[in-house]
Amino acid sequence: MSDIDLYRELVEAKRTGRSVLLATVVRTAGSVPRHAGSKMLVDANGAILAGTVGGGEMENRVLERASEVIAGEQPEMLHYDLVDPADGDPGVCGGQMDIFMEPIMPDPTVLVIGCGHVGQALADLAKWVGFRVIVSDDRADLCSPENIPDADAYLVCAPAEIVEKATIHAQTYVASVTRGVPFDVAMLPMLLKTEAPYIGVMGSRRRWATTVQELKVQGIPEETLMRIHAPIGLELEAETPREIAVSIIAEIIARQKQGTGEAMKWPGAVQATDDSSPDDDRP
Repeated sequence: MSDIDLYRELVEAKRTGRSVLLATVVRTAGSVPRHAGSKMLVDANGAILAGTVGGGEMENRVLERASEVIAGEQPEMLHYDLVDPADGDPGVCGGQMDIFMEPIMPDPTVLVIGCGHVGQALADLAKWVGFRVIVSDDRADLCSPENIPDADAYLVCAPAEIVEKATIHAQTYVASVTRGVPFDVAMLPMLLKTEAPYIGVMGSRRRWATTVQELKVQGIPEETLMRIHAPIGLELEAETPREIAVSIIAEIIARQKQGTGEAMKWPGAVQATDDSSPDDDRP
């Protein structure tokens, strides 16, 4: 398989929101099975998607380490001496190899469930601020490029089927702006089983209280329900779809960046100069 095929696999992994690892031979010395620049693409389960860094026991060790590097989301360098298996070396070629392990994570994604007025405004704003955007609705005319031109993916399905249709990973921020309680009750139990770091649900406090009652009847514990941000968004007294979208995106960014959502106004500078102004002309 050529490097072109490997890069195609890499692009497909990014497009579909899968975590992968790119292992690259960056230095060699002596007799080794692969030259510097050789690459291998590995999935989160340690399976080879494309390429090779030499095969044999050394490659097996790279595959075993790949899942841990992906989970840690930090690159690392592996060094192998290929001299004496009795000393724990993964080969007998006589050379040395350094392999750079680069985890390639999915792009931060906003999954908008519900393509009405708020969903449309939210998808547009999420794309504008730099998120990958997936939109979903059971109404094909709304979940379409004609209604939301700049989304990266369109999933026409019932909300209850979204977990089966979408790849939801640890960088997927879910905003449910559906038409009512039945949709939320059918969808949320499956969403709560995913790695999504943010699950927001639109609606009034009364609507959310009704949803909670029905979910508890299904046996979902209160501590699990606390993962859900509902009503969705920061309190901005927002009214229009675009204003509501701003409040939702602000909360998502705060969750992503570990911000507080509090006002940044700082009275300290004013207080520090309040008692002694250089222009004070009092006697």
